Amino acid sequence: MKMLKALLVSLALLPTTAVIAHEGSHDQPDLTMVMNKDLSDLPGKEVIMLTVNYKPGEVETPHKHEAHCFVYVLEGNIVMAVKGGKEIALSPGQSFYEGPQDIHTVGRNASKTKPAKFVVLLLKDKNKPAVMPVD
Repeated sequence: MKMLKALLVSLALLPTTAVIAHEGSHDQPDLTMVMNKDLSDLPGKEVIMLTVNYKPGEVETPHKHEAHCFVYVLEGNIVMAVKGGKEIALSPGQSFYEGPQDIHTVGRNASKTKPAKFVVLLLKDKNKPAVMPVD
């Protein structure tokens, strides 16, 4: 869990072509940085875009982003939820949103046999962590 948090926090510092892979864990999906861009017309804001690959049966641990978080499913099927909300099953072409105050309580691959892949776009305050632990 701590490795995932540290990894996501460090994503903002990586080159846009960096690939990060984790093996043998059910709480650390494979992440690929696609873009990190300062937003000059929104001072103090930046966008981070990455792809997330869930292995079959993979489950993320709860966390939060102090950001607007947009998810778009590319392949496979995933299940997402925020605290106080219902679990939502998503298929390719569907999307999910988390607000800056939301706690991401459910993030998992719906399949135990097939991988899933999605794009995450974070609109956040520059120099703030991309992900934070929850108690």
